[in-house]
Amino acid sequence: MEYICTVNKLTEEEKMKKLLILGGGTAGTIMSNKMRKELPANEWSVTIVEKEINHYYQPGFLFIPFEYYKKKDIVKPSLKFFPKGVEFINSEIDKIDAAKNSITLINGTEINYDILIIATGTRISPEETPGLKGDLWQKSIFDFYTIEGAESLAEFFKTWKGGNLVINVVDNPIKCPVAPLEFAFLADYYFTGKGMRDKVNITYVTPLSGAFTKPKASKMLGSLLGGKNINLVSDFFLGEVDNVNSKILDFGGKEIPFDCLITVPLHTGDQVISKSGLGDEFGFVKADKNTLQSILHKNIFVIGDAGNFPSSKAGSVAHFQADVLTKNIISFIENKPLNESFDGHSNCYIETGFGKGILIDFNYATEPLPGLYPLPVVGPFKLLKESRLNHLGKLLFKWIYWNILLRARKLPVTSYMSMTGKKQN
Repeated sequence: MEYICTVNKLTEEEKMKKLLILGGGTAGTIMSNKMRKELPANEWSVTIVEKEINHYYQPGFLFIPFEYYKKKDIVKPSLKFFPKGVEFINSEIDKIDAAKNSITLINGTEINYDILIIATGTRISPEETPGLKGDLWQKSIFDFYTIEGAESLAEFFKTWKGGNLVINVVDNPIKCPVAPLEFAFLADYYFTGKGMRDKVNITYVTPLSGAFTKPKASKMLGSLLGGKNINLVSDFFLGEVDNVNSKILDFGGKEIPFDCLITVPLHTGDQVISKSGLGDEFGFVKADKNTLQSILHKNIFVIGDAGNFPSSKAGSVAHFQADVLTKNIISFIENKPLNESFDGHSNCYIETGFGKGILIDFNYATEPLPGLYPLPVVGPFKLLKESRLNHLGKLLFKWIYWNILLRARKLPVTSYMSMTGKKQN
C-alpha cells in the first residue's frame, strides 16, 4: 500500500517570523525604526499597532497654556515616522493572549507574534480620585497632560483674573516627573509678564517629602520655588476634591482652597495590560528593570512608560532603553544571554521661566550631580544649575525629537549614565 503525504506549501509571508509592537508613541516609534534596521527583511516582518493616527510631541503640552505653542505646533502624522517596510495597523487592542502568542484587536481580528514589544505608554485616570472629574472639570480644574486639557487651560488663563492657583500631583509615578514643577515656574513667569503676579497665589502640592524625588535636586528645586514666592506643601496625599467649596482634601484632613486647580492625576497603564493579566496594581507591565524583558513571558519585552520600572517615565528614558532593548532582542533571537543592562538613565531639561532652565542627569543608583553635559570642560549644558543655554536646549529638543530621536538616529550621548564631566561632592 502506498502512502502519500501532502504538505501545504507555506507562503513566504507565513514562513517569516513576526515582531509585533504595541503602541506608536515615542517608545514604539523608536523601536520600529531600530528593529527594521536590525532584522533581515526577508526573515522578519515588523508590525506596529496604534489607535491614534496623530503623533503628539507631549513635552509641548506644558507650553500650550502659556501661549508658547498651539496644537498645530506639536502634532504630526504618525505614519511619517514609521520606516519603510513596517506594517501599520490603526486599531485599538482588545487583549493580549501571551499563552497563544497573539493579540486580538477591538474588531475581533487576531494577530500572532513571535516576539512582542509592549510600548503602550501610560494615561491619566482622573476618574480614580473622588470629585476630581466632577462639576468643576475643565471649568476651574484642568490637566495639562492631554491636548484637550492644555487647550482648555490656555483659554481659561486668557481671561482669568487671579486667585489661588494650586498645582497638585495626586500620586506617583507620573509622566515627566519635573513637568508639574515646570508648570509652577512658567506660571510665575507668565503672570509676571501679564502684570498680575501679585494677584496669583501659587501653591505646589505634592505627596513627596520635598519638591523632587532625588535629595540634591529636591533641595535646589525647593529653594527655587521659595525664591519665586511659590508655596510648597509636601506629604499631601489627595483623598478627594470638594467641588462645592473648591478645596482639595488629603487623607489626613488637610485642606487647600483653590480658584484654579492644575491636577496631575493618577497615572495608570493601558487598560489592555490589566485585562491581559500582565500588569501590576496600576496596570504597568511587570518587567525586569535592567533587561526590559517581561518577568512572566520571555518573548515579551517592554519599553518606556508601559513598564513598572523604577526609572522616570520620560521620553529620554525610552530613548536610552531602546539601545539596550534592541541588543537584548537580538540576543534573544540568537539564543544568547541578555547581557545588556539598562541603568535607569534619564535626563530632563527643567524650564524655570524668564528664559532660563536647568538640566539634570541621573540613573537608578546616582542622583543628579552638578557639572557639564554631555562633554567635560565644554559642556555646553550646565547640570543642576540655571542657565539661558539650558532653556534654549529645551526649545531645541522639539526639533531633535522629530528629526533624530523618533527616527532612531544617533545622538552624541551615551545610553548609560556617564560620570564624565560630573562633580561628586
